[in-house]
Amino acid sequence: MKEKKSKSKQDEQAQLLNLLKTILPKVTHDPAFADKIYSACEAELRTKNRANSFEKFCERIELPDLEPKTLEEVKQQLVAGFSDADLDIEPNEDGKGLRVDVSLPDGTQFHSRIPVRPPSPEGSDEAEVTLKFIPFPASLPGDPELIWALAKRENMTNDEAAIALTKIEDDFWASKTGQKLIRDRVEKSFPEFIARVPAGLLNEVGLKRHYKLPEPVKILRGLKKV
Repeated sequence: MKEKKSKSKQDEQAQLLNLLKTILPKVTHDPAFADKIYSACEAELRTKNRANSFEKFCERIELPDLEPKTLEEVKQQLVAGFSDADLDIEPNEDGKGLRVDVSLPDGTQFHSRIPVRPPSPEGSDEAEVTLKFIPFPASLPGDPELIWALAKRENMTNDEAAIALTKIEDDFWASKTGQKLIRDRVEKSFPEFIARVPAGLLNEVGLKRHYKLPEPVKILRGLKKV
C-alpha cells in the first residue's frame, strides 16, 4: 500500500533526525552550530516531503480533457487542498497537459504538469486507498472546556495527531508568514495559529480543521424520572 510506504518513509526520516541529535553534540562542541545543522536538515526534509505530497496530489487528479468545465473541476480540487495558496493553471500549447503553479504564503512554490489521461478504471489493483478523516477534538490545558473541532486520518493515533499538530504549529511560526505575523504583533498562540494555518499544510500531516473557533463543551443533563 502507498500509505504504508509513506508511513515507513516518515519513520525513517524521524530516525535520521534522532540520529543527528545524538551525533552532532559528539562532533562539535558548539551548540548553536549543531542546532543550525539540525534545523537545515529538518527544513530540507520538510521541503522534499511537501514537494512529494504535491506531486502525489497532482497524480490523483483526473484530466480526461482540457474543456473549461474540466479545468474548473481541477481548480476546485487544488483550492480544496491549498486554500490559502496562489494558484495558476494553464493548458500546455501542445494540448496534452496542464501546467500547475502553486505559491504558498511562506514563499514556497511548487510546479507540476498534469497530463491529459483517461479516468482510472474502477477496481484497478493500483488504485490508491484514500483514508477517511475521523474526529480529533482537542483542547488547551488552560481551558479544557473549549473544544477545537479538528480531524485526523483514520490510521493515526491521537498521540501521533497531537505530535503532528505541535510540529506543524512550530513550522508555521518559523515560516516567513509566521515571522511576519509576529512582527505585526499578532500573538504567537494556538488560536491564532489554527485560524491562519493553510488547510494544505494541515492536510500534508494528516490533519484537518473543521472550524477556526472552539466550541464550549455541552454538558447533558439527565431527565428527571416522573
